[in-house]
Parts: sequence; structure tokens; C-alpha cells
Amino acid sequence: MKYTYQYKALPRTSQKLELNLWLRTCQYWYNRQLGDRFDWWECNRSPVDACPLVTHLPELREKPNYYNQKKQLPELKKQPIVVQWSGQILDFSRVPANTLQEVCQRVDKAFERFIAGDSTGKRSGKPRFKSESRFRSFVIEGAGLELHSCSVGGKYLYIKVPKIGLIKIRSHRHIRDGAVLKQLQFIKKNDGWFVNLRLEDITVPTITHDEFIPNWDNSMGLDAVLHEDDYLATSENTKLPSLKVLRNSLEKLAQISNKKNLRKKGSASRRRLAIREGRQHQKIARARKDFQYKTAHKLVRTGKKVFFHEDLNLKGLVRRNAPKQDETGAYTKNGQSAKSGLNLSWADAAFGQFFEILGHIAGKAGAKVVAKNPAYSSLLLSYRDEFVFTDCSVREYWDDIEKLLVDRDINAAINIKRLGLDVFPSIKRRKGGIVIVGSITDSTSKEVLHTLRGV
Repeated sequence: MKYTYQYKALPRTSQKLELNLWLRTCQYWYNRQLGDRFDWWECNRSPVDACPLVTHLPELREKPNYYNQKKQLPELKKQPIVVQWSGQILDFSRVPANTLQEVCQRVDKAFERFIAGDSTGKRSGKPRFKSESRFRSFVIEGAGLELHSCSVGGKYLYIKVPKIGLIKIRSHRHIRDGAVLKQLQFIKKNDGWFVNLRLEDITVPTITHDEFIPNWDNSMGLDAVLHEDDYLATSENTKLPSLKVLRNSLEKLAQISNKKNLRKKGSASRRRLAIREGRQHQKIARARKDFQYKTAHKLVRTGKKVFFHEDLNLKGLVRRNAPKQDETGAYTKNGQSAKSGLNLSWADAAFGQFFEILGHIAGKAGAKVVAKNPAYSSLLLSYRDEFVFTDCSVREYWDDIEKLLVDRDINAAINIKRLGLDVFPSIKRRKGGIVIVGSITDSTSKEVLHTLRGV
């Protein structure tokens, strides 16, 4: 089995300088390859209606790819490279060969996803040149990597890195004795260097998911909630609280940001405040991820085998409203001021990251996470074919027939579960409104009422 552990690295000053040089060289090599590919596109294209008898077509040169760009490395290592705009001298021979080759793979993958798309056919945006703040990691793999444990209390580990030597890391998680170090990734963050250890242990079996059929007892529905202090609503008639770490840190972030903007650009005080601002953002991100991991573990400990959640269009939910103009052409209010607060709440909740984490945690426990289209799940009663939550302001519904108070979010979570079990009604939108064309709600009404009453 292969797995990755992340540790805090504690390099010496000389080692930090060498790691910074490696990172700067990899950044330059990445941008150089990217520029070569862009140059090939600009120099080897012509209008679709160009005729070679009238228009001079340039002679085509070999298209840059992973292999011919990698062949440039032996020449680049013969003598130091001088960066034109900064005058900095970079020595490629000081960086391991497999690290520079991994940068070639990174560029090739970025261009491949831009031209052809990934395995699902989804294309990414145009690759852009990496600044110092955007290029923060490099990879070392192959021979020469060794892992040594420290005998003083087991608090530290030592990694033998080619051309650098032993680097000290803080050991907060035990590594099994049979684990073999396959790959090393150094990441430069705002508070120092971190290292990802890619380990392989043949004594640990690979997790295999058992084949099982989802039913009412072994599945759970999850509804994303952005109301007051609630984060998630489950089909088990429970709600999980939210953290709102970004909301609670806005005042402190604003103080640092305003103080930074008053400083002169390029000054040392402005750089110090930028580092302080970055550490505050890092603190927010880490607190959010810690909260999401704890929430995912809490859900998995319920023993459920299938978790159904909303397939949210997060990009669409945080998209800005279209501008509006009156008859004279002047721009009028479009509701974006109010929606900006909602966009901030979506970003603070980070449901996309949470469902990805839940998938990893559930996979280790032999469970799985399935996304379902949540259309009409928030409008319809889960135990009777009746639309009652037609307005977002309606948070609860009192049913005189069942003498029951139904919570909107709990009801939506149960409907998500019914969608996963294929017992949700078939709904069509007609000119007269929403029409239910097929329903088997009665088959689960008893279980739903039992859950809502909490008996």
C-alpha cells in the first residue's frame, strides 16, 4: 500500500539556502518550457484561409514536448544560466536530474489538460507563468533517498537528500518499520519548509471496497446548510455545527491588510506585513481543514456504508450577478452587494473540499460517497408528495395531519437519501407549474416519519 505523510522540516541555514536555490531553478525551468511552447504556438500558426501561393507560411519547427525539452537539460548543466531580467545566476548542475525532469512532466500535464483535457474530458485554463508565490514545491525521487530515525525520544527523523545531506524533520506521526521511502516533496509555506513522504509498505493490504447494495439502514443523506450556525443536516435527524473561521477572522485580516496597504510598495515593512497576512490566511485554512477532518470522522464513525450528498455547482453559486442597465444605459442595482456576503459564506464553508475529504476518510473505512442531483429535494415533503418549502424563508413546517414539526434542512437531507436509493418521485416542470409524474413515496413514509419523530 502507498500513502503520504507530511512533516515539518527543520533544515539548517545552509540547507535553506540550497533548497531556495533549487526552488528558484525549478521555477525558472518551468517558465522557460512554458514560454517555449507558447512561442511555438505563435510562430507556427496562420489564418485558416491562408494560401501558400499568396501568403508566406513559416517553416515548421519541431513541436515542444516532454522528451525534446528534457533533452535540453544536459546542455543547460554545462554552464550557469543568467536570468535576463534580474541578472540572477542559476546553476542547473546543483539540482538533482529527476527533480528537473519532474518539472518537465508538470509542464506537459498542464498543457495536455489545456489542449485535450483530463481523463474525464474536462479542459483546464491556459497555463500561466509561475511567480515566486505560485511555485512553491519540487519533487525528489529515485535512488539516494534514505530515512533515519532519531534515538532521542523519537521526536525527530532525518532524511538523507542527495547533494544536501541529512535534513531534520519533526516526527509527530509514527512510520511503520517496513515502510520504504519512494518519493520526497518539499513545500515552502509561509511558516517554513514542509516535506511530504511518499511511502510504500507491502505488509499493509490495499483497501478494497466490499460489494454491497445501499438500503435505508446502511446509508445516510447529507444536506449542505448555510443558515445561522449549522453546517450539515443529516437524514438521521441531526445537525452538525459550523466553524465560520473566516467570518470570525475578518476583523483581524482587515487590520493587517489596511496597515500593509499604507506601507510603500517594495519596502521591508510591507513585506513583513505581507508575511503576517499570509500566516493569518494559513491559520484560517488549517483550522478549516482540521474542522472538516473531524466532521468527516464523526460521520464515518456512525457505521454507514454509503453517504449521499448534494452535487453542488459551486462555481455557479459564487458567480457574480449579471449587470443591469436602465433605459438610459446607466447601471442599476443588481443585488450583487447582498450576494457578496453569501459568496463569502460559501467560500468559508468550502463544501467542495469537505466532500473530497469525506470521500478519502470513507474510502479507508470501506464506505463510499455518492453525489446526487438535488433538484426539488428542498421543496418536497419527504413522507408525502406535497410542495411546502417553496420559499427559502420557510425554515419549519407544521403538519396538522401528522401533528409533526418538520425542519427544512433535515427534510432535504432525507430527500437526498431517497434520491440515492431511487425512491424519490419523478418530477417534471410544465407550463402550469411543477408536476409529479411518478411516485413511490409510500414505500418509505413509515421510515421517514419514524426518523422525524425521533422514536
